[in-house]
Amino acid sequence: MTDTPERRCIATGAVQPKAGLIRFVVGPEGQIVPDLWGKLPGRGIWVSADRAALDLATKRRLFARAAKQAVTVPDDLLDQVESGLLRRVVEGLSLARKAGQAVAGYEKVRAWLEAGQAVALLQANDGSDRGKAKLRPPPGQDAAIDCLAARELGLAFGRESVIHGALASGGLTERVVEDAAKLSGVRREVGGSAPGKG
Repeated sequence: MTDTPERRCIATGAVQPKAGLIRFVVGPEGQIVPDLWGKLPGRGIWVSADRAALDLATKRRLFARAAKQAVTVPDDLLDQVESGLLRRVVEGLSLARKAGQAVAGYEKVRAWLEAGQAVALLQANDGSDRGKAKLRPPPGQDAAIDCLAARELGLAFGRESVIHGALASGGLTERVVEDAAKLSGVRREVGGSAPGKG
């Protein structure tokens, strides 16, 4: 098994696997650009996939310090990251569905869970709690994905809306689970009773 590459978050100082971080690069105009596909040229600047960490990096001008040059941080950087991650999750789910690695609908999802075929359970965050409580996620970290609304899940499955979905194991599933975990961190509202410490 290969070693998981790790990077340091410029906001928290924590070193962690790349899977939990968002890569940014400095664009040709000196603007900070999110590199959600990990393909853009340039030295990567890494921030935890966490709304508070991204806020901190922006407000404290940590991007400029990490880049060792003056940079422009777009006002809508957080929105760019969130919408980009949402697009990746929806596209990944759509590909998984076409590859037979994802299903939607209560009965199909329940059948996959009972058969041990599902490795992740997707549930719309605006679905009814009673309906969602009837399905239990499979064991494992990040096996419950609830960062999407019913309409967003519907986009992935070619429907108006979807409340329940499931993913089988496979390469596409790994990507969706990783992207969904990042999206969940970025969407988490800041300022609860116990804000995360850097």
